[in-house]
Amino acid sequence: MFDWWRRLSRAQVLAEPFPEAFRALIAARVPLARQLTAEERSKLEALVRVFLSEKQFEGAGGLELSDEMRVVIAARACLLLLHRVETDSAIYPELASIIVYPSAYRSPQRKREGYVVIEGDEARLGESWQRGVVVLAWDSVLADGADGHDVVLHEFAHQLDAEDGVMDGTPELDNAERYSAWSRVAGEEYAELRDAVERHHRTNIDPYGASNGPEFFAVVVEAFFEKPVQLAHQHPELYAELRLFFRFDPAARLAQ
Repeated sequence: MFDWWRRLSRAQVLAEPFPEAFRALIAARVPLARQLTAEERSKLEALVRVFLSEKQFEGAGGLELSDEMRVVIAARACLLLLHRVETDSAIYPELASIIVYPSAYRSPQRKREGYVVIEGDEARLGESWQRGVVVLAWDSVLADGADGHDVVLHEFAHQLDAEDGVMDGTPELDNAERYSAWSRVAGEEYAELRDAVERHHRTNIDPYGASNGPEFFAVVVEAFFEKPVQLAHQHPELYAELRLFFRFDPAARLAQ
């Protein structure tokens, strides 16, 4: 089916019926999708059709890709776009390929500590490259959700972050006022998280977000979609900025 969709124009893809089996997968694997209106679910399905027709999936580490893998990853990635793009817009325009491993994989790393460069391998559950690739571990995709983490949301948040040309923790915003507000709120929250982590205090934002600006953005996007009520209660200004960015209020939706 996916090869067939790739041979069609976008208009033809959007005219294709959405398979019931795919609809069931989204309902089972994308919990927030159950809270969407009928119109929102229809749009999500349209975005998923476009995503599957325009992006290339590749299995790695001996993994044989299945319909479930493609659909679940596409649906979670497109959830981030639901109220941000229309179905005739570019969808993750710089992204070409999604590489899926069966489980955690080794990725070469190069770090500088002072005047010393350290090279080696590091275990990864996912990564997002600024030049067209997202890498995911399928067992982590399956395990995500219950603890507020979602590797797909995390890595595709990095893709959104990079759409202005640089992956720096500040996504492309509407105007100077929004940039000013984001800089203040996110900057204060990031500084507080770093301080808490350095003091070995417990945090209600994933401490991995203290690594750097891009990781902070990715983990708060995860929290916005996976733990929206808690984020809205504990970090109301940060939640409000994310609500404006995504043009969506998942906490209010879950409260209905």
